Amino acid sequence: MVDPTSSIPSVGASGAIAGALSGYVLLFPRGLVRVLLFLGLFMNIARVPALLFIGFWFVIQFFIGIVSFSVNTAETGGVAYWAHIGGFVAGLVLAPLLKIRR
Repeated sequence: MVDPTSSIPSVGASGAIAGALSGYVLLFPRGLVRVLLFLGLFMNIARVPALLFIGFWFVIQFFIGIVSFSVNTAETGGVAYWAHIGGFVAGLVLAPLLKIRR
């Protein structure tokens, strides 16, 4: 929908995964996620706040999505950054509506 002239089809579930990420942040705002850190020759697994990690991921997707308007679709490797952004926003809207109440 963002680029109807593209000759490269965008097929995948990455937008749905982005929606699940935003839903997780809404439903578990104090949640922690495990990340693999590369520290030179060493690797370490750390727990970081999900809001920080997923928020940083969204900001990166948003800025790359903005930049993708000025380049050819083939140059982005066929990654549908706007599907990530749309899925993320859909998760923010739908998660509260679909939340199971106890």
